[in-house]
Amino acid sequence: MNDKSELLQQLKIDRNQAPVAAGIKFWQLILVVVLCVSVSIWLTLKFALVPASQTPQISNSKTQVVTSAGTTQVNSSAPSPKVNKSLDNNSILNSSGYITARRMATVSSEVMGLITEVNVEEGMEVEQGQILARLDDAIAKVNYDYSVAQIAVLQARRKSIVANLDEAKSNYQRVLNNSYSSDADRTRTFAAQQSLLANLESAEADLLLAKIEVRRQQERLDDHTIRAPFGGVVTQKNAQPGEIVAPSSAGGGFTRTGICTIVDMSSLEIEVDVNESFIGRVYPGQKVEATLDAYPDWTIPASVIATIPTADRAKATVQVRIKIELNDARILPDMGVKVGFLKD
Repeated sequence: MNDKSELLQQLKIDRNQAPVAAGIKFWQLILVVVLCVSVSIWLTLKFALVPASQTPQISNSKTQVVTSAGTTQVNSSAPSPKVNKSLDNNSILNSSGYITARRMATVSSEVMGLITEVNVEEGMEVEQGQILARLDDAIAKVNYDYSVAQIAVLQARRKSIVANLDEAKSNYQRVLNNSYSSDADRTRTFAAQQSLLANLESAEADLLLAKIEVRRQQERLDDHTIRAPFGGVVTQKNAQPGEIVAPSSAGGGFTRTGICTIVDMSSLEIEVDVNESFIGRVYPGQKVEATLDAYPDWTIPASVIATIPTADRAKATVQVRIKIELNDARILPDMGVKVGFLKD
């Protein structure tokens, strides 16, 4: 029994005993912070700051390469890319623009019709007057043949009137010269002669009108054959056989307003926008060096054609036309180009 009492006494908590301090002391926290800062400074000084003498240097001098056989080969460093510095050294003004064509046309027909034949493809060179396409001309041919037949009818009518007129003239002379014809006979034959003369003039006028109609129908028939207005290169083919072409849009998914687009490559020039603050440095005939974005190492000689006498209010620029002094197949419409206006 006493043993049990002693055990219970041991399990009791003494409320009067002083509590044991727990946690990290303030001075310990300060010590940890100082140690962390010291380690950081040491690492920075050792690894982050590399002496200038240990930094790798890139040299343009020759380098030695050891091959697998143990021999040493001397290879020169790769040459630096060529940079066209003429635009910076000799120019007084630099600008950029695009290659444009002064002669460019989307060829269409003057009449609406069904396309039966297209004879061009993109990149094809054509000459002036070359047949590009044909339209269905069946009705136009019928109208032309009809107008030609009308001329034949009117020519036969004129021959008949001429024959009757010759007879009327003979009758009038016979009546006028004999002594037994009355005044009524003379008047009647004279009136018949004058009537035939009027019919002959009418027939000749109708014949002239018929010839004009033949030319009109011939023009309408020729309109069904589409020809190149000038020589150049086909850049776009816009229609195929079986589609309908019209001078203006007539609606529908198979109606085209043009057969193809032709560009005269000899009419290419450069158009650039120059800031209006520097337009005074540009004048007609001024020498220009142009560089295509596609061929940055190729300098193209050029000269100023004219300054367009109007300014763009939104961009505060003035457009300048520049003539290309050479013809080259590498120069294409809508290419980007940089130009430098040279000093005198």
